[in-house]
Amino acid sequence: MRAAVCHDFENKGPLSVGTLPSPDLGAGCVRIQVRAAGVNFADTLIVKGEYQVKPQLPFAPGLEVAGFVTEVASDVTGLQVGDRVMACVDYGGFAEEAVARELDTVAMPDAMTFVEAAGFPIVYGTSHIGLVNKLKLQAGETLLVHGAAGGVGLTAVEIGKVLGARVIATAGGPEKLAIAKKYGADELIDYRTEDIRERVKALTDGRGADAVYDPVGGSVFDATLRATAQGGRILIVGFASGTVPQIPANILLVKNITAIGYYWGAHRKLDPPLVKESFAELMSWYAEGKVKPHVSHVFPLEDVQKALDTLAGRKSTGKVVVTLTDSDA
Repeated sequence: MRAAVCHDFENKGPLSVGTLPSPDLGAGCVRIQVRAAGVNFADTLIVKGEYQVKPQLPFAPGLEVAGFVTEVASDVTGLQVGDRVMACVDYGGFAEEAVARELDTVAMPDAMTFVEAAGFPIVYGTSHIGLVNKLKLQAGETLLVHGAAGGVGLTAVEIGKVLGARVIATAGGPEKLAIAKKYGADELIDYRTEDIRERVKALTDGRGADAVYDPVGGSVFDATLRATAQGGRILIVGFASGTVPQIPANILLVKNITAIGYYWGAHRKLDPPLVKESFAELMSWYAEGKVKPHVSHVFPLEDVQKALDTLAGRKSTGKVVVTLTDSDA
């Protein structure tokens, strides 16, 4: 099958399209004819051998796919051949075929395109469980979202508004802030020209944010600690800045702040029922028009390296998607 193939970790050269054997169909799994695949920051790490999952070489990266079910294992009961689905995989998404666990596969709403679906599971799944179950965000609270025009950040803005929060969004530059505003952000902070701590304090009459969603880390997290209200909560989602912050525990103590480490992917195995409930609500919200995926760039498989570079270079907003066919219908 055609695939974007990573041949080695040491060379760290550009991905190119080649061939790989079709993956085996295991128990409890479905085979998917991939029409589109979402690009994630983790893909830029896994091809360098720097991600927590290190596949056997050669392999195709790609953590989320959308397409048609073409085969089901004998113990699969909820899906059938021909179903339009989105799914998460540990890797292998940038290929003509992918195999996913039934537990990780979700039927697509009729109105959803494959491009939308390919960029949906990870970012919406991350933000939904993060805001609802981890931060326990309440209507009327102030939510500070960093990286608010990126994949997970933009969905956090969107879901925060669905939950009734007042959302303060940070991003780099007016164009990215405009996207966050379009998706519901109430207040905007350009971290390139404004002091996050001072602006949050000014916007909250000195109190600070009740809850913080941080996929950035680095100096942004340092400012966050001082922009969080007494008794507030900080959700640590990732480190897109490239710098893992060292948390001064004395500030957590003095301000009674709760810092929550959160890796959504682990919940696929730790708590499948929670993930299933989360996607059920998200599909309902999509059908009701409460959430609408934003995909800024779509590349054919042949340009997979451009897709990775666009994401890594912070030239995108929302999601970047790779397509395996000319149509996303």
